[in-house]
Amino acid sequence: MLTIKQAQFVISSTDYKKGPQDRKPEFAFIGRSNVGKSSLINMLTGNKKLAKISGTPGKTRLINHFIINEQWYLVDLPGYGFAKASKKDRASWEKFIVDYLTKSESLVNLFVLVDSRLEPQKIDIEFINWCGEKQIPFSIIFTKLDKLSGSEYARNLTRYKKELTKTWATIPPVFGTSSTSAHGRESVLNYIDEILKSISL
Repeated sequence: MLTIKQAQFVISSTDYKKGPQDRKPEFAFIGRSNVGKSSLINMLTGNKKLAKISGTPGKTRLINHFIINEQWYLVDLPGYGFAKASKKDRASWEKFIVDYLTKSESLVNLFVLVDSRLEPQKIDIEFINWCGEKQIPFSIIFTKLDKLSGSEYARNLTRYKKELTKTWATIPPVFGTSSTSAHGRESVLNYIDEILKSISL
């Protein structure tokens, strides 16, 4: 398994051009507000204070770059679908997120986070389909597995896959995680490791 020995904050920006320019591979994380993104990032890196956790959804308002093992970047992106933000704020966030996702040449994989407790949400499905249309390489991470039983997760996962097969011939890679128990940590880190190895070949 990929071992994270060092994780350090580098820069926050609202323009992907102002982020690191050393072309190291970037793995970005995005999800609906309050999906548990900061907790997941902290669990994966083994650093409880790396990404700020807030009780207020939509706290991440910038593109945050963290350097991992001096080899690649973990990128924390603002959540989508935050209703309490003003239209002006939402429009500006959406623009710089879209610019980053569609124009960054360093992005090698986007992890789209989905709350495992919920039935398929229109906003998540639309965003996943948009990623497909834009040919953005991505995977899906179901969060908060500790909040429901195994059978409930299996049922919700089946619902999501059924919904996605309406537009997808092949379902993107899917991971189930819990920031509380660290379930799924090894699978996600191994997946990142596989991508890093394939890039360096």
